[in-house]
Amino acid sequence: MNNHTLNELLAQVAQGTRSVEDAATLLKHMSSEDISFANIDHHRTMRKGFPEVIFGEGKTSAQITGIMERMAVQEHVVLATRVDAAKAEDILNTFPEASYHADARMVIWKKKDPDITGNGTILVLSAGTSDIPVAREAALTARMMGNRVETVFDVGVAGIHRLFRHKTLIEEAAVLIVVAGMEGALPSVVAGMVRNPVIAVPTSVGYGISLKGMTALFAMLNCCSSNVAVVNIDNGFGAGYMASSINHIKVKEGAISDSPS
Repeated sequence: MNNHTLNELLAQVAQGTRSVEDAATLLKHMSSEDISFANIDHHRTMRKGFPEVIFGEGKTSAQITGIMERMAVQEHVVLATRVDAAKAEDILNTFPEASYHADARMVIWKKKDPDITGNGTILVLSAGTSDIPVAREAALTARMMGNRVETVFDVGVAGIHRLFRHKTLIEEAAVLIVVAGMEGALPSVVAGMVRNPVIAVPTSVGYGISLKGMTALFAMLNCCSSNVAVVNIDNGFGAGYMASSINHIKVKEGAISDSPS
């Protein structure tokens, strides 16, 4: 939704020519701005609590910049994922106040740091150092969505004693994101330690029979721990978004909760 349409609708409500109920219905379905190569969902923040995220892979830097220019008028934060260094350089020429996180391949533009609105802490763990780029994508996404985020890297099952040094942090996290390639075993171990939800992220890291992440994906889907859900291969963004959605669930007053305060 653009500013002109929103102001016009609000003026009609203020003048009494349109009911609040009718305006609310229209706001739920006003959707996009057509800029020829993209239809931008300006209403997504109002509908889902976070603006549309730009998937940079397959888009030119000019297309990404064009979308960001329209979004920046109305949004406080804009994320672009899967952006390589060459595209990022072009984008930052137009948005010098934006930041490029090369390891996560993300461009982040924001008017201010987001307020912390999530209930607890989201903990992101990576099995190996090679899994950090996907873990960083998850962590940055969750942070920009208003969550406290902690990270622990390189604590995979090849040296499981490294994981147990972080036992307190793991147990206190409201949601955990566990990123692993190779055989994808770490989410099962972590989920066996905690009661809270674990989001498993398979990565394409590994030798030939890892099949570019398929082996890790199958292992995570077959996890015997019941509190594990799995996102797609290398989908750190999806994991961060889902973790934020879980961390923003409001418990009704008087309801019994097992989550840490």
